[in-house]
Amino acid sequence: MLQLAFVNFRKGSYILVEGKAESDRFYIIQGGKVQITKHTEVVAEEGGNVLGPGDFIGVVSSMSGHSQIETAVAMTDVTLISVRRDQFSELIEKNTPVAMKIIYSFTKKMRYLDEALTRITLKKNVESDITHLFSIGEYYAKLSKYTLALYAYYHYLKNAPNGPYATVARERFMALKSMGVAVNIATLEPKSGEMSRVYADESIIFCECQPGAELYIIQKGSVKITKIVDNNEVLLAVLKAGDMFGEMALLENKPRSASAIALEGTQLLAVNRQNFNQMVATQPQLIARLTTTLADRIWLMYKQLANTLINDPVGRMYDMLVIQLEKLKVPLQAAKAYTFDFGPTELANMCGIVKEDAHRVISEFMREPIIRQIDEKIGVTDMVELSKQSAYRKKLMDLERSRNENRSSTNSTVLW
Repeated sequence: MLQLAFVNFRKGSYILVEGKAESDRFYIIQGGKVQITKHTEVVAEEGGNVLGPGDFIGVVSSMSGHSQIETAVAMTDVTLISVRRDQFSELIEKNTPVAMKIIYSFTKKMRYLDEALTRITLKKNVESDITHLFSIGEYYAKLSKYTLALYAYYHYLKNAPNGPYATVARERFMALKSMGVAVNIATLEPKSGEMSRVYADESIIFCECQPGAELYIIQKGSVKITKIVDNNEVLLAVLKAGDMFGEMALLENKPRSASAIALEGTQLLAVNRQNFNQMVATQPQLIARLTTTLADRIWLMYKQLANTLINDPVGRMYDMLVIQLEKLKVPLQAAKAYTFDFGPTELANMCGIVKEDAHRVISEFMREPIIRQIDEKIGVTDMVELSKQSAYRKKLMDLERSRNENRSSTNSTVLW
């Protein structure tokens, strides 16, 4: 039987502290108000920073297994329901509406944070117009990645048969077909009733801006998540067996926010809305895993947003590598080397370093003593030293910011 504990906090009490090691529990507010703050808040919370009855505290940290991303202080005397992480599957069974509220709030938060990250790091608003599919086709055609281009043209024509680029897209599509470029029909138009899907290397699973109604679980292989921005492919993530993706389109019924491409022969489990509803009722462990996946991505997005505040681009790249280690929960070991799944250009893109500066910054970064390039991937010779370098550079930035604030304060006093 699910037994939840009630805890009380007096006005002014700290409930959670940002940066503290992950907790094994989260809270549901039963009564009172709670103020949420962050040390580096880049964008305001979409729903505001004051929470009340029915809202949740600490779910991201608890479910992801990462450090706290916010501080929570009781604005009034509050009563909270404490839920341990190992009770979440049972909560899904016994109180499905509460569990689903958490999942849907996560997807809404993810889309909001994704839009903010795209604006800040890529200097662009999120593309949602179906015509972007045509741009994706053009991008891959220029790179001679014809199967990817064919997929994008096909779905542009399917969704906008009379669109502004329909004639050109149709010509491009037919030209590629006449060249012998082929895409498996099961890849172009998977049967919605078939849960098991197999994709060859460099096959598109879905394109950004394409309508979507399925989430996927990787059973074998790997998948890269990308965006095409300013005629450039930006790597967002590399996912492996056991990972889930595509859940935002399924749960929010909105277009895909990024593209998913198989990096090798990949086998997926496709889950549509009907299957998802059945899983909620019959497979609470799977839904708990989805919640953990969403929490992990939200945690990463907050860290990436904080990364944008680092003025020194080399320091930003150091910080991003540390974030990636935290994300993967890799234990930091002195004198222990590590090789990441991406190269210098992808790292610069992750950090939002503009094209004009990227070559210079990458060159400077690759000259750092502990940084190596191994088969086009970034490697470090010492993970602990990487963390120290990142912390040192952020400390210098904080000191500089403090000096500037003191100068501003002094100047204001003199003027007054």
